Amino acid sequence: MIRTLALTTVLGAAALPVASAVAQSPAPTTTTPVPAVEERPEPKQGKITLRTERPMGLVQSRVKVRGTLTPYVAGQKVIVRFYRGAKKLRVVEVSVKRDGKVGRFTVGYAPKKTGRLTVRAVHRETDELASITAKGVGVDVLPRRVAPGAKGATVRIMQEHLDRLGYVVGKRGVFDARTARAVLAFRKVTGMARTSQANEEVFARIARGGGRFKVKFPKHGRHVEADISRQVLALIGANGKVERIYPTSTGAPATPTILGSFKVYRKDQGTNAIGMVHSAYFIRGYAIHGYKSVPTYNASHGCLRVPIPDAMNIFRWVRYGTRVDTYR
Repeated sequence: MIRTLALTTVLGAAALPVASAVAQSPAPTTTTPVPAVEERPEPKQGKITLRTERPMGLVQSRVKVRGTLTPYVAGQKVIVRFYRGAKKLRVVEVSVKRDGKVGRFTVGYAPKKTGRLTVRAVHRETDELASITAKGVGVDVLPRRVAPGAKGATVRIMQEHLDRLGYVVGKRGVFDARTARAVLAFRKVTGMARTSQANEEVFARIARGGGRFKVKFPKHGRHVEADISRQVLALIGANGKVERIYPTSTGAPATPTILGSFKVYRKDQGTNAIGMVHSAYFIRGYAIHGYKSVPTYNASHGCLRVPIPDAMNIFRWVRYGTRVDTYR
């Protein structure tokens, strides 16, 4: 028993150095190198601007839209979309061409219907340039012709543009007699044939920004101008800008209208013995008045004739002392 215990003690003592050695030797480890992450620079911020050649165009005629992308970055593209209302009509992806420090692009579209055309553009984010959305631009697409008596949106569009220029139109959406007179006055101002036809030539002039009455005496304040060469009468506001334009018939060659600057001194409402309606006299027996016959040429006895349906509105607008300028 004693021998066995001694042997165990000896063996245990002999084993201690081995166990200690194992405990003091760390296990071998392997380290996998981590590759360095290269940080990608943030894409540049930019801006897209759009503009149209004109604020108006004709149906089935190409509407041209020009755009700029700032700054210019090579290889960038812009997506351009055309809408009528909420309806998407066309989508075009166009490459940007360098022009100095900016990029430029041009897109065209020929609308098939009248109405308001809206153009929008976006740039989708790339490594070099951030996502960009442009502010949309609008174009009014005009018809090529409108017949007297017609109704609907095409007539309304025509009326809106004539009204902006100062021409007095009738019931909205109806090509009535008053609207026909507005077309006649527009044609007179632009030097076109003196008819009431709203044909392609009329709309082409409107689309090009034509038909503006040029005020000859803007410093005269609130006054009336009668352009005898064009046979139109315009009511000018205190700010020197046109408020209304009407067709007129001035003095015939044998009885010409007196030229000069005068002031209204008398107003007679109603119809007198010789058929003058709502007369505003500016010198002697010469007046602005309504009359049953207002041809497209000068045919009066020296007065400024206007259509009877327009006479009362003009009569109310004119005051005692209102200046009346007549000229060729």
